[in-house]
This record gives sequence, structure tokens and C-alpha cells, in this order.
Amino acid sequence: MEIFASVLQVLVQTLEIYSFVLIVRVLLSWFPNLDWGNPVLSTVSSITDPYLNAFRGIIPPIGGLDLSAILAFIALSLMQQLLSAASISFLSNTMNYYS
Repeated sequence: MEIFASVLQVLVQTLEIYSFVLIVRVLLSWFPNLDWGNPVLSTVSSITDPYLNAFRGIIPPIGGLDLSAILAFIALSLMQQLLSAASISFLSNTMNYYS
């Protein structure tokens, strides 16, 4: 059980890193003159765009403003919270089992 809780914690940390990359991607989208052919920018885009595109299908741009990133962040945060709660639950159950 402790291994499963550890795996959940790794997933939570991975989602935190992904959230940071997503924030970078959203902030970079504010600069229209960036060269997206740059390998670093291209990598950030290729990592984040599939996830953002899933939400762009749900919320279309309103007046040229892409609000889909807000929903993407909410979904990512919810997933982090659920995984973190599951990890804590597994750890507390494991401790109760050995007590």
C-alpha cells in the first residue's frame, strides 16, 4: 500500500511540474512575435497543446480571448487534489493497519 501511495505522490508532483509548464505556455502565448520554431518553445508547445486543445473544443474563444486555459487549470488542479487525497488516505490506512 505504501508503494501505491508513493506512486500517487509522484503523479501529484508530475502534475505540479506540468502545471508550471502550462503556465509558461499560456504566458508565452501573450507574445505574438515569438519564434515557435525554436526547439525549446516547440517542445513546450508540443507538450501542452494536446491538453489545451481538448478544452478549446469545449470553450471556444470569446472575442479573440482563449478562456479554455482556465478550465484546463481547474481540471488539472482537481486531479492533483484527488490524487493527493487518495495518497493521504492510503498512507493513513496503512498506518492504521500496522498500528
